[in-house]
Amino acid sequence: MNEEAYILNHIDEESEQLAGLYRKAHIQLVRPRMLAGHLQGRILKMLVRMHRPQRILEIGTYTGYATLCLAEGLPENGEIHTVEIDDEMEDFILQQFEQSELKEKIKLYIGDVREILPRIDGVFDMVYIDGDKREYCEYYDLVFEKVQHGGVILADNTLWSGKVLEKPDHNDKQTLGIIRFNEMIKRDRRIEKIILPLRDGLTVIYKL
Repeated sequence: MNEEAYILNHIDEESEQLAGLYRKAHIQLVRPRMLAGHLQGRILKMLVRMHRPQRILEIGTYTGYATLCLAEGLPENGEIHTVEIDDEMEDFILQQFEQSELKEKIKLYIGDVREILPRIDGVFDMVYIDGDKREYCEYYDLVFEKVQHGGVILADNTLWSGKVLEKPDHNDKQTLGIIRFNEMIKRDRRIEKIILPLRDGLTVIYKL
């Protein structure tokens, strides 16, 4: 048994729906590795439990796995607004949400977050960024003023399979995007931040 298997054997189980979603994604989708999975899903839920946000914004829904994990941790009157740019994923996502007892907490938007966010009133206590890696800096600038002081921004994939440690090819726009984001976060004095070496890297940002 390796360390990851040991961890998964000693933490809370994922729900039957999430396990089914994971299997379905690996059968039907081209890039199933993009979904959060059991360990990261339990961590996302725990972070929500600890921070107790009322409103969450998610950029990049993909299958809805992480969305459901974030929603699990919300208080009774909490809500999550999730934005997915790929309209071909809409039917898959909606099917998952309709099967969930948490569906009333979730609002799905299909389209570009840069166009959608200005139409969503109010501010957020937590933001989870897991969209196009080339656009992380733009997402961060877009959402920062919509996050409460004392709010949390989570950014996924910030180690990017270790590619951030190497000199990227000039055509590798996704790696370059993550590197630019990490450097921008490093210099931002409005926040406290830490990168957790979880899967592909998860940056936790606290807005001062």
